[in-house]
Amino acid sequence: MTGFYKKTAALFLLAAWVGALAMSCAGEEALFEYAPLVRLPKYYNLEEQGKRPVVRSQGKLASCWAISACSAIESALLPEQEYLFSPDHMALQNGFNTVQEDGGDYYMIMSYLAGWKGPVPEADDPYGDGQSPEGLTAAVHVGDIRFMRGMSQQRIKQMILTYGAAQSSLAMDRSKIDREQYHYYNSRTSSYYDPFEEELDHDILVLGWDDSYPAENFRIRPRRDGAWICQNTWGEDFGEDGIFYVSYEDRNLFRKGGLVYSDIREASASERVYEQDSLGWQGRQGYGTGQCWFAGVFEAEQTESLTGIGFYTTSPYTAYKTLLVPEFTGAEDLAGAAGWTDQGHFSRILAAGQIANPGFHTVSVPGEVIVRGGQRYAVVIWVSTPGEKKPAAVEMAKDRYTQTVTTAGRQTYLSRTGEKWENTQEAYQTNVCMKVYTRQIQSMGEAPIG
Repeated sequence: MTGFYKKTAALFLLAAWVGALAMSCAGEEALFEYAPLVRLPKYYNLEEQGKRPVVRSQGKLASCWAISACSAIESALLPEQEYLFSPDHMALQNGFNTVQEDGGDYYMIMSYLAGWKGPVPEADDPYGDGQSPEGLTAAVHVGDIRFMRGMSQQRIKQMILTYGAAQSSLAMDRSKIDREQYHYYNSRTSSYYDPFEEELDHDILVLGWDDSYPAENFRIRPRRDGAWICQNTWGEDFGEDGIFYVSYEDRNLFRKGGLVYSDIREASASERVYEQDSLGWQGRQGYGTGQCWFAGVFEAEQTESLTGIGFYTTSPYTAYKTLLVPEFTGAEDLAGAAGWTDQGHFSRILAAGQIANPGFHTVSVPGEVIVRGGQRYAVVIWVSTPGEKKPAAVEMAKDRYTQTVTTAGRQTYLSRTGEKWENTQEAYQTNVCMKVYTRQIQSMGEAPIG
């Protein structure tokens, strides 16, 4: 870790319909990915737009990943809102079986944010004291985390231009940087270029780019000019007040992608999250095709309005449809929702569209969909992901970091066509990753659900 046949015809019609719907009403997702690349400036720097976060030093802790994530979210909110979030809380209260010296990865970050565990203010959980209070609540909610995997340089630039600062990983050893003989870093020009693929061991923040940054500034000269403008986690004494320049030709930066954060909203005490997964995307399941159905069963604690459905997309260009089964009594209700059988249960399409990037996404529920306290209901999701044989993200205990995973009290299902459903806890000892976000409303007595 870094411091990572009739039914068939109906499915094709459904995929075509969802694709068309995505193009017409999915907003920035569809427009961003299907419109031609915009004309990009040769130079772009978020600092000049007042969106540079505070420079911090990780000290001796392996917290670069958490600092970079907090800094990226802070940058996204600037200059309108100034926050300083707690990397300690992200590192110590993420639910994984880790200590700060272990470092972290992208999946930990997505899980922490998707479950509304944080981020919390730095003042509530100061950095580096080895302690992290229980019971802190998130100051903001991050609704969308895009995983920039396999993207071209031009596409990465457009992601930064559209969504803001990007978090990514490279191979960079502080103990060697501090020695002048380390030939990848030029302290005179604050420039860095590693021409070899190496283990990714450090996370930084990318604030922009400069196509004209001179190749001769690097200790080892790359073939062409150009550099990413980056902010490190080693304090203001490193580079130019924490800023340094990484060559476009560096073999490690963006090699395994990175994260950008958007749809960030101030948290409210009237909101809550219901989840089937506490540690998020740890594996994939499916049936050897790009399509499958999955579902989660939830029970409302009080009268609430559904505001969003959260789920992961495991590969680019995922078409989806979400449905509500307001009265869940068994798996046969899921088949009814999918449309293959008539069990007499009403189901409602909540949202449909197409998502361009892998990562974690929150789909808004339009209108007011009400659930009553004690009501058991299910959310059903259909996905179609080209080229992905296992499109459903699942949680499972797979290593020492994920030993806290439990299937007790969870109830999720998986289906090839939406007709026959498997309980994943019983069949596979996994939890399908899914969140339901709600807002508390005044009691509506015996008002119908959905």
